[in-house]
Amino acid sequence: MARGEHHRIHAQDRVQRNRLRIAQEAARLMSEHGIRDYHHAKLKAAERLGIFDTQALPRNNEIEEALREHQRIFHAHSQPQLLKERREAAAEAMRFLEAFEPRLVGAVLEGTADNHSAVCLHVFSDDPEAVMLFLRERGVPVETQTRRLRISRDEQAEYPVLLFAADQLPFDITVLPTNALRQPPLDRVDEKPMRRASLATVETLIAEDGDDDFERKLAAALR
Repeated sequence: MARGEHHRIHAQDRVQRNRLRIAQEAARLMSEHGIRDYHHAKLKAAERLGIFDTQALPRNNEIEEALREHQRIFHAHSQPQLLKERREAAAEAMRFLEAFEPRLVGAVLEGTADNHSAVCLHVFSDDPEAVMLFLRERGVPVETQTRRLRISRDEQAEYPVLLFAADQLPFDITVLPTNALRQPPLDRVDEKPMRRASLATVETLIAEDGDDDFERKLAAALR
C-alpha cells in the first residue's frame, strides 16, 4: 500500500473514532445534564474532548443511537419505568386536550426519554389563544414561549409553546395550525417529517410496554 493511501485510511479511521467518542459524550451530557439540543450537545462534547475537527462532529441520528445505548447500559432499570410513567401521563393529557387533536412527539414517543424529559405534545388550533384559555379556565397555570420549527428544508416558522407541570412532570405543548395535521414539521434529528402518535397509538405503546420488538415495529411504521 502506498504511503499516501495508508495516511488517508489512518486519517479516516481517526475521524470515525472521534465521531463515535463525541456521539457518546454528547449522549452522556444529554442523559445526565438534561441538554436537549443535539447541536449544543455535540459542540460541548467536542470541546470537553479537545476535538476541534468539524469533520468529526457526528450527525444527530448518531447521537440518538448513542443515547439509546447509553440508557441501555447505564439506566436499564430506571429508564423503562420513567418512560412508561411519561407515556401514561401523555395519554391522560391527550384525553384532556382531545378537542385539539393532540399528538405525542419527541423523546417520550421515541423511547429515549430520561429524568429530564418533558412530555411533548402537538395540538392544533387556528386560534392559539383558545388552547391557552382552555387550560387557564381549568386551573392550569401556563407559561408561554415560542419555538421555531422547520416546515421545509428552506422554511422555518415560529409557533406558541405552552409549558406547565402536572403530577411533578413537565409538559411542553406546541400549538400548530390545523393544516399542520397533514404536514408535520421536520424532525431535528433527520430532517424528515416529524414522527407523531395519536392517543390510540400511545395507548398501544403502553399496553405493549417492555416489548422491544413491538417498539421496533412501531418505529418503522411511524417513519
